[in-house]
Amino acid sequence: MLSWVNGRPQDAVPVTDRGLSYGDGLFETILVASGQALGWALHMDRLARGCSALGLPPPPIDGLNADRAGLCAIGPDPAVLKIILTVGGTARGYARPDPFAWRRIVSLMPAPAWLRDDYESGIRVKWCRQLWFSDPDLAGIKHLNRLPQVRARAEWTDAGIAEGLMRDPEGRVIGGTMSNLFVIKDAVLATPNLTQCGIAGTMRARIMAIAHRLGWTVEETALSVMDCYRADELFVCNAVRGIRPIRQLESRMFRPGPVTRALQREFGFPWPVPEDAR
Repeated sequence: MLSWVNGRPQDAVPVTDRGLSYGDGLFETILVASGQALGWALHMDRLARGCSALGLPPPPIDGLNADRAGLCAIGPDPAVLKIILTVGGTARGYARPDPFAWRRIVSLMPAPAWLRDDYESGIRVKWCRQLWFSDPDLAGIKHLNRLPQVRARAEWTDAGIAEGLMRDPEGRVIGGTMSNLFVIKDAVLATPNLTQCGIAGTMRARIMAIAHRLGWTVEETALSVMDCYRADELFVCNAVRGIRPIRQLESRMFRPGPVTRALQREFGFPWPVPEDAR
């Protein structure tokens, strides 16, 4: 893994870093393929929204552009580019330091070993007991406080289960621990409303834009457990792993359907998969 801090090769941050101490910061995880950081503008837009939600200055876009170009020029391909922005400074306590200074932590690592069968046949998923609690002010963004997702992912060790689905305290389905969920029923493409909690994924945004362009009916709505079980098709998506159909949710079996397949083709079926995983 290659890592830069504030534009210089480095693999450590001060123990006083506020991201480490308080989770005071944001992150983005971006797929790099053929030297390009896919969906870069969407990631930067969400990063800017996150800064606004946390009461922070706009993100240091010029520095991040330079980090992206520098690392992508020397790193592996395909790869995963991870950006972490934390608040610099050495002062103790919750109050942010004055003057304010960003700490940019940017790393590049080889892409995961995608399994072609995950895209062709689909993946197994389960329900998580851990809830995703409502916080409208932080809904949609990728802040550094991810303990509910960590706790949810700790609920299973079965390597055959690729993802877990989370709900809010009212039982509404929010999405996966690391992915957004789409439900297809009677040719309607539905995804959970994320105004109360959840992460508004960049792949989710790209899928919805394509669906609108194709003239499909798209809904952001409250989804229940039964809505998932009654679906004609289910799939999860994120910026690194693309679109993966769900073939099994607990004991309920599904097959990848025409809507899922059409969307996969739009992105280059099955996904920019490394040669050794084909």
